Amino acid sequence: MSRADAAAAATAYFDDGAFLAALQDKVARRTESQAPDQNAALDAYLRDGLGADIARLGFTSRILPNPDGRNGPFLLAERLEDPALPTVLIYGHGDTVRSDARQWRAGLDPWAVTVEGDRWYGRGTADNKGQHVINLAALEQVLGARDGKLGFNAKLIIEMGEEMGSPGLRAICATHAEALAADLLIASDGPRLTAERPTLFLGSRGAFNFELDVDIRPNAYHSGNWGGLLRNPGTVLASAIACLVNAQGRILVDGLLPPPIPPAVKAALADVHVGGGETDPDIDTDWGEPGLSPEERLFAWNTIEVLAFKTGDPETPINAVPGNAKATMQLRFVVGTDWQNLVPIVRTHLDAHGFPMVAVRPSRMEAFVATRLDLEDPWVDWAMTSLAASTGKKPALLPNFGGSLPNDAFSDILGLPTLWIPHSYPACAQHAPDEHLLGSVAREGLAMMAGLFWDLGEQGPAILAQRARSIATVTLA
Repeated sequence: MSRADAAAAATAYFDDGAFLAALQDKVARRTESQAPDQNAALDAYLRDGLGADIARLGFTSRILPNPDGRNGPFLLAERLEDPALPTVLIYGHGDTVRSDARQWRAGLDPWAVTVEGDRWYGRGTADNKGQHVINLAALEQVLGARDGKLGFNAKLIIEMGEEMGSPGLRAICATHAEALAADLLIASDGPRLTAERPTLFLGSRGAFNFELDVDIRPNAYHSGNWGGLLRNPGTVLASAIACLVNAQGRILVDGLLPPPIPPAVKAALADVHVGGGETDPDIDTDWGEPGLSPEERLFAWNTIEVLAFKTGDPETPINAVPGNAKATMQLRFVVGTDWQNLVPIVRTHLDAHGFPMVAVRPSRMEAFVATRLDLEDPWVDWAMTSLAASTGKKPALLPNFGGSLPNDAFSDILGLPTLWIPHSYPACAQHAPDEHLLGSVAREGLAMMAGLFWDLGEQGPAILAQRARSIATVTLA
C-alpha cells in the first residue's frame, strides 16, 4: 500500500464515525486536574481510556506516579521495531480545566460530544484529547497500510497535569531520560494560525508571573480627612507599573527586552497573518513595540502584561485612602531573554525610579521556559514538505507559539528537536465554556498526520543523516 492509501484510511476513519466514537469515550472521562481529589480519575484515563488503544498499536506501557507526590500521573509507552531506525517521541495531555455545565450554552454538556455542523462541542475536544486521539489514530492507519510496520520506533508520554503547569514533567524527563530517548518530538497542542491553514511551530514563548505589592499601612483612612497627606498605594502601584511598561504597551526595562529578531524568524513571520477571524478581536496597531509587525510582536518579542490589579474594594468602594495595593504581572518572552533574573532586574529598575516601597516577588505559578528550534534544522523543511503534500496548502511556519507549553522538558532536558502540529483553531473556546473542535480540521489533521508518519518511515533515516552532517559542519566551523 502507499502513502495515499494511509491518508485515505485516515479520512475513512473520520467518515465512518470511528473518530467520533473514540473522542466521545475520551471526553466522557472527567479529568479536571485543577479540581481536588482527582488523581484516581486521572489515573483511570491513562489506564482504561488510553490503555487499550495503545496496546492495540503494539505499545508496551507503564503508568508512573507524579514525582511530587500530589499531582496527576504519567503514561510512558514504547513500540520498538529496530534500534537502527529513527525514534519519535509523541506527547499529549489528558487532563482538562474545570468545567461547570451551568456556564455552557443550553443543549451542551461539557462531558459529552455534541456535533452541530462543523463544531464538535465538549471539554477536551480541542485541548487536548481530540489532538492526541488524532495522532494515535493516524499511527494506527499507517500501521495498517504498511502491514503492521511503521518504519520507525515510537514512544509516548502522556501527562495528566498540563493544565496545572505540568508539575513533575521535567523531573520525569530527567529521571527517565534513557527511556524517553528519541530523535525528535512530534506533538499537537494549541491552535493553528487559522482554521484553514495547517501550521507548524517549533517551540513556545516563555511565561514568568510576578507580583508587585505596596503595603504601606494596615488600615484605610478617610479621604476627606487624610487625602493629600497619605501616600496612596493604588497611585504608587499604578505609577510603578507605568515605569515598567508605558501607555502603549512598550517595555521600558532594558534588561527584560529580547535580543534582535533573527533574519530567519523575520522571514518566516512575513508569510503569516494574525487575526481577521470571525470571532477574533481587532488588533491595536499602535500597541506594543514600535516598528514591528503584529506577527513579530506576538511571536518574536516580549510583553509585560497586567493580569490583575487590586486596591481597596472595587465592588464596594468607600471614601478612604487604602492601605495596600497588589498587582499580578506577567512577562511573556522569547529565547534569549534573561528571565531568570527578572526579580532583581525589576527591583533595580523600580529603585532607580523612586519606588523602593514596591515589593517584587515571583508568583507561585511555575515558569514556562522559552524554546525555539533552529528554523534551518532539516526536520523543519521535512515537516513543511510533508504537510504541504498531504493538504495541497502552504503551511504556516511559526518559529514559536505565542503562548507557553512545557516544550523545554523535551528540547532542553531530553535534547530533542521539537515539531508541534496543532489540530485546533484560535476560536475553539479553549479553557472556556463551549469548547469545540472543528470536524473539518480534525479530518484534515488525520490525513496530515498519517502522511507525516508515513514520510517518517520512508525518509527518517535520510533526515537523520542530513542532520548529523549539518551538526558536524557547524562543529568543525
